[in-house]
Amino acid sequence: MISLPLPPKVIQKKKNQAVFEIEALYPGYGVTIGNALRRTLLSSLQGAAVTEVKIKGAPHEFSTMPGILEDTIMIMLNIKNLRFKIFEGESQKIELHKKGEGAVTGADFKVPSQIKLVNPEIHLATITDKKTEFNLEVTIEKGIGYVPRDQVKTKKGEIGAIAIDAIYTPIKNVNFQVENMRVGDRTDFDKLSLEIETDGTITPEEAFFEACDILIKHFNLIFQGKAGESEEKPEKTEKTEEAEKEGEQDVTKLLVEDMKLTGRTLNALVNNGIKTAGGIIRKSEKGLLELEGMGDKAVSEIKRKIKKLGLELRQE
Repeated sequence: MISLPLPPKVIQKKKNQAVFEIEALYPGYGVTIGNALRRTLLSSLQGAAVTEVKIKGAPHEFSTMPGILEDTIMIMLNIKNLRFKIFEGESQKIELHKKGEGAVTGADFKVPSQIKLVNPEIHLATITDKKTEFNLEVTIEKGIGYVPRDQVKTKKGEIGAIAIDAIYTPIKNVNFQVENMRVGDRTDFDKLSLEIETDGTITPEEAFFEACDILIKHFNLIFQGKAGESEEKPEKTEKTEEAEKEGEQDVTKLLVEDMKLTGRTLNALVNNGIKTAGGIIRKSEKGLLELEGMGDKAVSEIKRKIKKLGLELRQE
């Protein structure tokens, strides 16, 4: 049996950046673990992002506004840099109203207690005329990874609502480096250094252990599935049938994030307020297809996943 490494430790930290070190990894495991953590950190952590913008006087992204130095596209690019943390609910809307010459920044938003703006210093626009009023409304939603604007849910037909690319991931950068180190008489063991930089909505430590937890859950599920295949199925009794029914009720509480769905399907469910397997099976196949961002392929994937859980969609 191969030897296990030492527990991870933080060897360097500054603001939203930290370097983690894992020593005494068996040869080759530095790259294996470093790459797995890096990919998970960049793709699988939940965050919040602006998904929709409404600017008074700008019905579409190619508009220009009198008294405003920047055009609408530049303002939208600036808005993408805003980083939020949502404490309650799946989405929130906030507004900004400013009149008179000067810079407009994130600090000008009216931010309720349900959310937090971690970088209020971000420049959004410049008012060049003292009589000009700048009115802005943004929708902030929770999600995972990156979702292009054509997949972002918007209210159809709402004048002035402009969808933007949603960059949900709270991770700005991840790098890892592997070096040789001595363990006993051997000099080919690995030392892994993992550098994580976040956007400030979570700490590097939270990000590191959340990524570890995601990987552990995946491997536990794989291991349990293998173990289940090798075991002989006992004869069903009244008690085992009751236990199965209780297990089925528990399965309905499984979070959609833990169902190993593709990113597009997961975001479609989350954006429509469906959080658990129980929420899915309350929908019929037709009901799922009517959801924003949901297509035939996504519905087929969902049906396969819930079938493995012993569940099925509501009949028409």
